[in-house]
Amino acid sequence: MEREKSAGYLTNWAARLFAKGMDRRLREAGLSSGQLPLFFALGDGRALSQKALVEAASIEQSTMAATLSRMERDGWIERTANPDDGRSALFRLTPAALKKVRLVEDAVTTGNAEALSGLSKADQKSFLTMLRTVIAALEQAEQGGR
Repeated sequence: MEREKSAGYLTNWAARLFAKGMDRRLREAGLSSGQLPLFFALGDGRALSQKALVEAASIEQSTMAATLSRMERDGWIERTANPDDGRSALFRLTPAALKKVRLVEDAVTTGNAEALSGLSKADQKSFLTMLRTVIAALEQAEQGGR
């Protein structure tokens, strides 16, 4: 097996490097790359249920529960009763976390620019299109395997 010819290996390697860079950029603000999916989903100030967050972030239920608990403990997430469903809660970023949204956006923009710097603008666009196509194929395969 040659790792340089494995799409899965190379994608995972790139993802780990993205996460390390993001952690480095976010560390000073007390944040980490593992919290990014929640900033992406809730950064506009809305509140979502845990089920909606799992779907929006494509993260396993148990991982989402643990992330929400840690972020709530750290003062980044607040939980309120869901007025439409008394059995569930809604989660939103706290005012302190909302103040960090711009910093998170800047860190993501910088990380993406750094990663794509070796590609032309046209190749960057093609690369993102191809990644979305790969993700769609993998999601379809995952749904078929359930």
